[in-house]
Amino acid sequence: MSGRNSSKYSLRTGRTGRAREHALHSAEELRTRLAREAARIMAESGLRDYAAAKRKAVERLALPDAKHLPSNEQIEFELRQYLKLFQGTRLADRVALLRRVALEAMRFLHRFDPRLVGSVLSGAVVENAVIELHISADTPEEVGLWLTEHEIPFEYAERRLRFGGDRYQVLPAIRFVAEEVTIELCIFDPRSVREVPLSPIDGKPMKRANRREVETLVSLAASE
Repeated sequence: MSGRNSSKYSLRTGRTGRAREHALHSAEELRTRLAREAARIMAESGLRDYAAAKRKAVERLALPDAKHLPSNEQIEFELRQYLKLFQGTRLADRVALLRRVALEAMRFLHRFDPRLVGSVLSGAVVENAVIELHISADTPEEVGLWLTEHEIPFEYAERRLRFGGDRYQVLPAIRFVAEEVTIELCIFDPRSVREVPLSPIDGKPMKRANRREVETLVSLAASE
């Protein structure tokens, strides 16, 4: 290859590299904008569905397509940043309150071996946050009878969870309200309760906290 042709080749490859780098940078910037907007939507509306938050963010930013969507983990990071920045003290008070209510519910449901999961455990709670508990029972009716005996109104529902091997399963659930907070019980068969579903945020096994662990969290908050 002659010197002149070599120079032309280097120039073209240089331009191509810079264009590719610019495109990657622009895509990352777009993902960050979408993640921040989706986080703001979740924080302000109480929306818990990451996919729905992404769609709303795309609409609000008037984007022509959805090629560069952020991951759920990116949105969770931006949500934590948003809550810390705009709801600092109020967030801490809300988390403490929800964990106290969760602890009382876990004590009441002790026979079903409850475990706290989700945003109340992680601390990234939004408006109208729901307390999520995993419990163990032979049938949903067994839990419903326990609530009925204590004159607690409730409704049956379902939760679709993801497990290892990209396997999805619909599990029975029950919702009721305590101290103006919605509590959702996801009911696992006692034989399979040890199989932990995957987090919708990072795809890893969900973090679960038993009653003693929640008691520790509540005690730490009270001592601060």
